[in-house]
Amino acid sequence: MGNKNKTISFRVNEDAFEALQDIAEERDISLSAVFRDYVDRLVEHDGQVEVVPEDELEAMGSDDGEQTFPPTVEVRKSFVREHERLELEAEHLREQLDEYKGYVNELQDRLEDEEDEILLLDDLDEEDESYQLR
Repeated sequence: MGNKNKTISFRVNEDAFEALQDIAEERDISLSAVFRDYVDRLVEHDGQVEVVPEDELEAMGSDDGEQTFPPTVEVRKSFVREHERLELEAEHLREQLDEYKGYVNELQDRLEDEEDEILLLDDLDEEDESYQLR
């Protein structure tokens, strides 16, 4: 059996909901991602998660030498450059796709306009456009 995602639903009061939305906006993620992150951490630490104010967390991190919040990860420059290159390539491909879609739409419009047009075979040799006989 595959690993299927499950939905959890519960209610919170309006103030808590607005606070959660603010947290999500600060982190530039969706509200669902806030909960997924929390659940992932809760499961990862076998339910041993403690909510601590940031100032206490910073004080704890500097005393024991533990990692502070939010956790940071070092990434090789080559990885970042490759990621940026792939983003640029994806953007270029999206632009090309949009151009091709526009060209296809233009051809379809021309085809609809020329549907009843009669073509002489002698005229086809003189034009650069190609036609297909049906």
